[in-house]
Amino acid sequence: MAEFIQVSKVEDGVRLLRWFLRQFPAMPQREFYKLCRGGQIRVNSKRVRGQEILCGGEVVRVPPTVANYAQVQKKTESGDNFSLADLEALRKCIIHNDDDIVVFNKPAGLAVQGGTGIRKSVDKMAAALFPYDKISLVHRLDRETSGLLVVAKNQRAAQVLANEFQTRTARKDYLALLNGDVKPARGVIDNYMIKGQVFNTPARVNNGTGQRPQRAVTEYSVLASAAGCVSWVLFSPKTGRTHQLRLHSALTLNAPIVGDALYGGNKKLDGALRSMLETNNLFLFAYKLTFQHPTSGRMITLRASVPEFMVPVMKFLELKLP
Repeated sequence: MAEFIQVSKVEDGVRLLRWFLRQFPAMPQREFYKLCRGGQIRVNSKRVRGQEILCGGEVVRVPPTVANYAQVQKKTESGDNFSLADLEALRKCIIHNDDDIVVFNKPAGLAVQGGTGIRKSVDKMAAALFPYDKISLVHRLDRETSGLLVVAKNQRAAQVLANEFQTRTARKDYLALLNGDVKPARGVIDNYMIKGQVFNTPARVNNGTGQRPQRAVTEYSVLASAAGCVSWVLFSPKTGRTHQLRLHSALTLNAPIVGDALYGGNKKLDGALRSMLETNNLFLFAYKLTFQHPTSGRMITLRASVPEFMVPVMKFLELKLP
C-alpha cells in the first residue's frame, strides 16, 4: 500500500524532488520523474511534475515500490555505522533548514565530526540526510556539549559562515551549571591556553613543542546560584579554543562545569543535589546563536530547547532561561 508522509515545518519551502531524495537517498532521479508522470507520487492528492515547492503540513503520497530506496548503508567507507533510526533521530533535532544551511539542536554524546573509533557523527549523518547537498562543518561543539550547531549545505555558504565564526561576527551564548560559587558575578576572562592549561601571559612554556599559548576570551554572567555551591552561568566566548569554557570554568573561575569528568566537575556535592547532579552528562548547552545568513544577509537569532537531562535540575533549583 502507498504511504502518506506529512511534510514537517522544518521542511517548508523545499522542492519535492529534493524532499523525496532525502527520504529515499538511493532512488534514481529518472525513477522519481517516471513515478510523477504516472501519477504515483502526489501532493495533497494532486498530480505533480517534481519541482513543486512543498509547504509544511502538506501530505506526500509515496508509492510502495520505492520503499527499498530508503535503505542507507550501515557501514560507510570511513567506518561510520548508523541506522535509519539514528538518521530519523537527528532529523528531529533540526530547528532551521533552507537551501543553504541546516541547524541542529545537537544532543549530548553525539560527535560533530567523524574519525577513528567514532561510530556516528553529525557530519556523516547530515550528508546522508541531505545526499544532494555538499555538507560542510563551519564550527564545532564538543562531543559532550549539547545545543546549536550550524552546518552549511553548499560551498559558498560554508565559506561565508566559516569566516563569520573565525572573525567572531557570529555570537554564541552558552548556559552552564558550575560546581562552585562564582565570584565576581560578572566579568571577562582574558588569558591564554595550551593543551588543557591556562596561563595569564603568552610567555613561551616548556611543553616540549615550542608552541605558544593562544589567547582565550570569555564574557560571563552569573544568572543564579543555589546553596552557595552551584552557579547558573551565561557564557559568551569571544575566541574558540578547544575546551575553552570548560577550562575557564575549572581553572579560572575555580568552578568546573557539572558533569565534566575531565576537569573536575564530578566532585562530590552535599545534600539533595548529590544524586541529581552526579551524572555522566555535561551541563553545558549552546543555547543561543546569532549570525548573518550567507545568502539573504539578514541576521538570524536561534534558540534551542534545553536538553531533557537538564530540565529536572532547572525545575528543582528554579533556574530560568535568560
